[in-house]
Amino acid sequence: MIRRAFWLAAGITIGVVAVRKVSQAKSTLGPEGLNRAVGQISDSISDFADALRSAMAERETDLRAALGVELPGATAPVAPETAAGAVPSSRRSLR
Repeated sequence: MIRRAFWLAAGITIGVVAVRKVSQAKSTLGPEGLNRAVGQISDSISDFADALRSAMAERETDLRAALGVELPGATAPVAPETAAGAVPSSRRSLR
């Protein structure tokens, strides 16, 4: 009699665990779970891209400072020949 009660309790426990696992998998693989997973991946990619952009800007600033190059927004003095409408020396042909 005790053996039957043990196996009955074991069967009920296994059944409850199986039902919980199936319902958990169903919610994970369902539309809401899929939306949640896609949202997490999208947020991760966005965070990575933001970190990459900021690191690139920081590195570019470091390189410009090391090379002594002005920032793109800064105005450079205009050479007299360029101001008069002549072709800059970098665009002249080598003939």
